[in-house]
Amino acid sequence: MGIIWTIVIGFIAGVIAKFIMPCSNEPSGFILTTILGIVGALVASFLGQALGWYAPGQGAGLIGAVIGAIVLLVVWGAIAKRRV
Repeated sequence: MGIIWTIVIGFIAGVIAKFIMPCSNEPSGFILTTILGIVGALVASFLGQALGWYAPGQGAGLIGAVIGAIVLLVVWGAIAKRRV
């Protein structure tokens, strides 16, 4: 059940992040949006644990996942601009 919950939260976080930060060169589609949210949650969890906001083994919630996904979209946009 934990994996399914992670996928659902990841998808919701990815959709919210893409709604907040619309960009023409962003990854699109159901799978990439879900992956964006899941990786955003992992990034937020890692940074939160490194800064002492989360205990070891504790993950970021929905807000942290959205912030992590927004950070990933900003990085994606910076990399995509360089290629064009």
